[in-house]
Amino acid sequence: MRETQQEAARMLSRMAGHGHGPTAKKLAQNIERIEDLGQRLMQAFSVRSLPNPGVEGPGADLFMTATGAFMKTLTEHPARMLETQVSYWAETLTNYSRAQQALAKGQLSAPEGDEPGDKRFANPLWQSHPYFNLIKKQYLTNARALREAASELKLPDQVARRRVDWLTNQIVDMMAPTNFLATNPDALEKAIETEGESLVRGLENLVRDVEMNGGEMVVSLADRNAFAVGDNIGTAPGSVVHRAPLYELIQYGPATGKVHALPLMIFPPWINKFYILDLKPQNSMIRWLLDQGHTLFIVSWKNPGPELSETGMEDYIAAYLEAMDRVRDLTDQKQLNAVGYCIAGTTLALTLALLEKRGDNRVNSATFFTTLTDFSDQGEFTSFLQDDFVSGIAEEVKRHGLLRAHLMSRTMSFLRANDLVWGPAIRSYMMGEAPPAFDLLFWNGDSTNLPGRMALQYLHGLCQQNAFARDGFQVMGHRLHLSDVKVPLCAIACETDHIAPWKDSWRGVAGMGAKEKTFILSQSGHIAGIVNPPSKKKYGHYVSDDDFANGHETWKETASFHDGSWWPRWGEWLAERAGAMVDARTPEEGLEPAPGSYVHERAG
Repeated sequence: MRETQQEAARMLSRMAGHGHGPTAKKLAQNIERIEDLGQRLMQAFSVRSLPNPGVEGPGADLFMTATGAFMKTLTEHPARMLETQVSYWAETLTNYSRAQQALAKGQLSAPEGDEPGDKRFANPLWQSHPYFNLIKKQYLTNARALREAASELKLPDQVARRRVDWLTNQIVDMMAPTNFLATNPDALEKAIETEGESLVRGLENLVRDVEMNGGEMVVSLADRNAFAVGDNIGTAPGSVVHRAPLYELIQYGPATGKVHALPLMIFPPWINKFYILDLKPQNSMIRWLLDQGHTLFIVSWKNPGPELSETGMEDYIAAYLEAMDRVRDLTDQKQLNAVGYCIAGTTLALTLALLEKRGDNRVNSATFFTTLTDFSDQGEFTSFLQDDFVSGIAEEVKRHGLLRAHLMSRTMSFLRANDLVWGPAIRSYMMGEAPPAFDLLFWNGDSTNLPGRMALQYLHGLCQQNAFARDGFQVMGHRLHLSDVKVPLCAIACETDHIAPWKDSWRGVAGMGAKEKTFILSQSGHIAGIVNPPSKKKYGHYVSDDDFANGHETWKETASFHDGSWWPRWGEWLAERAGAMVDARTPEEGLEPAPGSYVHERAG
């Protein structure tokens, strides 16, 4: 291959010397750049650790289940299978015939498409050019045939159904013609316009990503150089007032002369970093809460390395209790209000159950953001929570002591593959575009590792066994149940959340033992539904007077919709439980200014 590239470069040099101008010269230069980049790419791939088949795809049991179901369907319903095949071939021949007629007549137009709203096919050539239109039509035919074939399989249970459907959708998305240069008109047009420069830039982007991720191909979603935590994001003023091996405790400076007596403490998820709640001043929940007159503390979690591999869920609960003690000492208060986001909300619920067992009333009220505590329905994570994949994660933990950040990010991305994998890869690698300067995507790419012990406890005990909602989750000498969570609580879920579906969040709250429970359903997803400041006037929310006895569907049917952010509604709920107003508390000088040191540690 290298000799071929060198010969092509020499030929283009001769063309440039015989008057073919700058085009040949530029192409020759690009070929030389491609040769250098190719060598760098091979070197970058060479440092990749040995692959772990258990986390690279579904296990053999899924394929055996699908094969068995296919043979069973073929045996019991041969006519239906034959009918499906005949229909598929007929549609394929129709697609080809229409394309042939259009070419023969020189009529470069095609009928209206049947993929409304699919942004992958926005280029007019998908509609007006017979070649591209045939490719698109045949892809849609293939996709429909695959999905119909999968839907007709007689599978043993709902778990197998969800896994087969998930795998089918992954194959359909992966084989989209937009994912290949020869069948992507946008990329081809860009390559011609730039005389191949876009493809060289795309290769540069690919090499950068592989080098940056230790031999793994993980597409960059945002420009890493556009943001700096503590500089242009995560800038709310405060101090690190306590540091422990697992976390830093940040106290923010007051924004009002008077504050509520009871402090407010936020536990963000350690799957990501806390500054999602403080991206910019205009959408910072941290600044908004300070404006509401709260003495605010937040935990910034350590991004663990192998030295923390044996850190378990009990260590995180112990960290919750220690941080609460420090907050109570700093504010001279016996009680506080607590917030838990995502997995930190799950752990807050465990902590509250433990405190109930101990007779400790330090938490006056609790708020849960997009929190799952009842995992009886695994939803879109079904494919990742079966024994084959979890065993693969156990092998990963055995090798590295961690559930490494890139594996977690990749798993989450494939829940929305077109938006978070294939689309960004096309723009970066085929179009040669630089990653956007988008703060939310920058945060999303600032991933964290998970301690191996904690990850397996979470997957086995909470997700697979659903112990907290069933027989009890054993930790720190107690068997904890959802019904042990008895403090007044407010839960916020998001209508299109694919990570913590709102109906599953609702079910967990319904199982809690608190007499006073408020549930708010925000529009949008896991992040946008939470980071939804009132000033944006973007997403509304639902509230209902229905209790938790009649299921989530009844709750939604009886709910009333309200325009605008849920923040003010929650703010009123919180203010009623935050005590009288006292003089504002200014944080001590502390160990260093916010946002501290731990937030800057990147997963390596």
